[in-house]
Amino acid sequence: MRPDAPAIEWPTVLLLTATYGIWALATTYIYGASPALGTVVTGLAIAQFSSLQHEILHGHPFRSQKLNESLALPALTLTVPYGRFRNTHLAHHHDPILTDPYDDPESNYLDPAVWAQLPTWIKLLYRFNNTLFGRVVVGSLLGNVRWLLDEMRRLRRNEPGVLRDWVLHLAGLVPVILWLWWAEMPWWAYLLAAWVGHGLLKVRTYLEHRAHESARARTVVVEDRGPLALLFLNNNLHVVHHMHPNVPWYRLPGVYAANRDHYLRRNDGYVYRSYLDIFRAHLFRAKDPVPHPLMPGVPVEPLAEPARST
Repeated sequence: MRPDAPAIEWPTVLLLTATYGIWALATTYIYGASPALGTVVTGLAIAQFSSLQHEILHGHPFRSQKLNESLALPALTLTVPYGRFRNTHLAHHHDPILTDPYDDPESNYLDPAVWAQLPTWIKLLYRFNNTLFGRVVVGSLLGNVRWLLDEMRRLRRNEPGVLRDWVLHLAGLVPVILWLWWAEMPWWAYLLAAWVGHGLLKVRTYLEHRAHESARARTVVVEDRGPLALLFLNNNLHVVHHMHPNVPWYRLPGVYAANRDHYLRRNDGYVYRSYLDIFRAHLFRAKDPVPHPLMPGVPVEPLAEPARST
């Protein structure tokens, strides 16, 4: 955290408290009144909690990172240890590697040579996953399978810190399990809620980064100020976040508005007005190819042009 940051960032503390409260209500009273509504609201709380974990790993809301991380340890998302999320995401923040299938832990591209060897049915799955509808529906399942298999390989290699982070994650599952043992919501419904939460997050990550020769032009701006901007904690202003990762979520819109032209020059006009525009353009039409278009390999279709603000 910056030395001049307040000792306590109250907007983040209050939102985290509200998120825990909504999660608790959704898994009990709301689910008891309406299982469908309870599942959806729990999914929203899980997505909001993941956004708050992202805020925490960047040094918020307290000056003490140990205190911050203690708030992030309950394993509401089920499959992603906070420590592994922290380490892979901070590695992702090295802009020169953005979108690289090997070096960027959050890349959605594949090496064209790997793509060429995949069976047809897997290619079809990946192509479906490259539409926004597919990313929301199957993206979290496909992503979790790839994530867990990769984590298993890291555990077998005994990579430093991985086992520790998973042990802490299992400890963080204990209060979730105990709560659900008592709550109205059964386990199968919580799994469904987790799928909803992960799927919502895929809306944000769908086109956060594009393949581009210039690293500075790989990161998007979505000028949305609606409910999804709150759910994602203004991370839709993604180029601003990458340039100023220590700025808290509630200040990002002001930072962007104060120098909008600068950020859009920097990312070469990679901008959408809203998430509605993204849904219109890419709900059933992929924005990108699956194989990375700037790596040598099989020919791929050209990238779709982003919507541009004026």
